[in-house]
Amino acid sequence: MTNGYDGDHLDFRGVKVTGPFTAKAEYHQHGPAPTALDALPARAVGFTGRDGELRALLDAFDPSAPERPAAVLVAAVSGLGGIGKTALAVEAAHEACERGWFPGGVLFVDLHGYDDDPVTADQALQALLRALGIEPEHIPATADERAALYRSTLAQRAQERGSVLVLADNASSPAQIRPLLPGRGERHRVLVTSRDRLPQLGARLLPLDELTPEEAYDLLDLALRIANPDDSRCADEAEVVSTLAERCGHLPLALQIAAALLVAERDKPVAELVAELTEFRDRLDHLDDGERSVRAAFDLSYRRLPPDQARLLRLLALAPGSDTSAEAVTALAATNVFPARALEALARAHLVERGSGRRRWRLHGLVRAYGASVVAGDPDLTEEGEAAREWLLEFYWRCADAADDHLRWLPGMPEPGRFAGRAEALAWLDAERAGLIAAVQWGVEERYAFTAVMLAECLVNYLEWRRYFDDWITVGRVGQEITHRAGDRLREAVAWNSLGIALWAAGRVAEAIDALTCARDLFQATKDRRREAEAWNNLGGAFREAGRVAEAIDALTRARDLHEAVGDRHGEAFTWNNLGLTLQGAGRVAEAIDAHTRARDLYQAAEDRRREAAAWNNLGCALRKAGRVAEAIRAFGQAMEIHREFGDWYGAGQTFENLALAHASAHRPTEVRTAYLQAADAYTRAEALDEADRARVRAEATDPRPASSNSHPLTAPPKANPPPNLRATSTYNKITGVE
Repeated sequence: MTNGYDGDHLDFRGVKVTGPFTAKAEYHQHGPAPTALDALPARAVGFTGRDGELRALLDAFDPSAPERPAAVLVAAVSGLGGIGKTALAVEAAHEACERGWFPGGVLFVDLHGYDDDPVTADQALQALLRALGIEPEHIPATADERAALYRSTLAQRAQERGSVLVLADNASSPAQIRPLLPGRGERHRVLVTSRDRLPQLGARLLPLDELTPEEAYDLLDLALRIANPDDSRCADEAEVVSTLAERCGHLPLALQIAAALLVAERDKPVAELVAELTEFRDRLDHLDDGERSVRAAFDLSYRRLPPDQARLLRLLALAPGSDTSAEAVTALAATNVFPARALEALARAHLVERGSGRRRWRLHGLVRAYGASVVAGDPDLTEEGEAAREWLLEFYWRCADAADDHLRWLPGMPEPGRFAGRAEALAWLDAERAGLIAAVQWGVEERYAFTAVMLAECLVNYLEWRRYFDDWITVGRVGQEITHRAGDRLREAVAWNSLGIALWAAGRVAEAIDALTCARDLFQATKDRRREAEAWNNLGGAFREAGRVAEAIDALTRARDLHEAVGDRHGEAFTWNNLGLTLQGAGRVAEAIDAHTRARDLYQAAEDRRREAAAWNNLGCALRKAGRVAEAIRAFGQAMEIHREFGDWYGAGQTFENLALAHASAHRPTEVRTAYLQAADAYTRAEALDEADRARVRAEATDPRPASSNSHPLTAPPKANPPPNLRATSTYNKITGVE
């Protein structure tokens, strides 16, 4: 017998049969290929926070919501590596499915966009077609045909089962996503996660920031209690846990690693882990639990950067302060043109963020630590970084010097350049303050010492004006240490003088006296009589503050005589003002009035309006003590006019309080209350909140009804009133020129 076999059947044609035979036939029907339409990964254990972001995603998915523009067909969650994009997307997808919004199922594909070998769109299409039940042999050969089949299959799925959610995780470019979009008119949704913003997709963009402090605490606490319900370390060390969250930059990945490290060692105090994470450049070494690593997450983003962007990221990691202006970025990069394109690209990749104001940029704390560690690990990059810091420090000094010239400018002096005026100079100093103070501290390294000292000298007048005493003390100490190490006795004297004034202003009078004594002695040794007079003036003010009146009068008399001898009328005015304050404290009111009048006249002659206001204020206090209340009120009015002119709201607050005392002396309770409320408002504008509260309390304690007796403390004789707010003046001159 012969037979033929053709495909799936036996062919008996032409076969001769000589006896009985039996043929057994089997019928095979091909079933549908398996699908993977429930491919959503499990929810992240311990997911917490992100309530607002979760609502935004669910709003984009909601099929009952009114029809929207096509942009909501795609939602793109973007953010820094480790920020929790995938966890949020998976959580939102689970929630949407539980609400029955995607009866057609969920497709999931990890595009590995930041790996060395990312998944192409064509590879993703093939995987999704197989998940939709398409047999491999039926998947077309070309990418366009595959995309067409994918859209057709999704359309058929919508008719048969309902809409589908496609979650494309870890995309690095729009090209990976576009072929995965459903056809128009469908209710399917695509959710993309990426480290880049991907604005080209026309999607609803949802950039993720770090967690709030409260959310970070909840994440740590929940992670520890999931592992051990009795773990109370977070509750027991709440403040330390907040510090741990800060060290982790409130980044979910870093927080999860920190929690894993604590779970692994149940007896480890949270404070011990905080101590390990304190060292800035070594922080990333500790944020590694053997499976996850913050450094590895950042490496994926860094390796994909073009050379110019990678260089800019490294240099920004070295910039001082919380954020950096466009001008400072340009100086740091040593370019003549602001690197806008590179910065925008880094921002799209979430490696750089917008700063506190327009044209300002910042790095997440852990990205900064990462960039600094990259620089430190390569000698060539270290030299590149040190040179960049040198350029930036020079830029800061030149700008701060120009700004300081505007603050010191008086009529008759040459008009300073660079800034349009005093207000613009102050605005620049305000914006750059954190970076300037941090840059001064680079001076502990010999390479930057000289320029850092020059910068420090340019900041004193500004820091005194704005009353940033802690920053002023920091700058003064750094300047003194650098100049002492360099053996520069004149500049060391200048630094001691600055530090002494700062300590005096901060109320640390004993330390101020020691510092100002060092300044005086060094100025005497260097035979700089003008600056010696400054030191005597400042020392006299500190003695007065300490209650050492006789020593104060002696020091101020010496300062006055020296200023007269060298012809420094401006310095003489400072000294007369402080001498007047000291004489007031000694009860020698008539002499004090003469001294303040002299100071006022000298300031007027020099056209120094700002300090003229202090003289008017102090003259008003002396006149009130002498019982010349009407004259005192007029003097305070003159001071107030100048304070407003300069925006000196702290000085205005002091003068309003003194005005209240003058009205109290004249038994005018309504005016007293009004003046105290005005003082509170002025102090609030100056961000002097303690003083503002004090003024409000005094206002509330004032009975505006006419007093029938002198029993009320604010309408009692002047001796029962609180002490007046007197405005001391210090003298400080930077060393001009470059040596």
